[in-house]
Amino acid sequence: MNADNDRLLVACPRCNVVNRVPQARLGEAPVCGKCAAPLFDAHPLALDVAGFHAHAERAELPLLVDFWAPWCGPCRTMAPQFEAAARQLEPQLRLAKVDTEAQPALGSRFGIRSIPTLVLFRQGHELARQSGAMGTADIVRWTRQFL
Repeated sequence: MNADNDRLLVACPRCNVVNRVPQARLGEAPVCGKCAAPLFDAHPLALDVAGFHAHAERAELPLLVDFWAPWCGPCRTMAPQFEAAARQLEPQLRLAKVDTEAQPALGSRFGIRSIPTLVLFRQGHELARQSGAMGTADIVRWTRQFL
């Protein structure tokens, strides 16, 4: 956490600008100071390399990433489950998806060998990893055990 102790750095899902948000106000629909977009909308966001840098490395909010590919049947099966998990887990953490076909550098950087793979990050550091499709309750339970 930053020096303000009660504030978290949270990246905007639209413009990737990092905002300081009081922890106590995370659930009060905060908006981006630059573009006025909601900082949380209970949906996973799609990340490219720049977005990953903002959300995983610069922001202080934990980030749960689903590494997936459009041709992957289990990935498509898990997609609505991951979407539902976002509704339960935000704003305590950010959920995002990385299409390993469109963003091969990110898949390679993290050694993604099978998909879907969930990776939980905090300030650029990997906290946990799980491969294979999961249901909503399992995603939520698995994530919360590491926070």
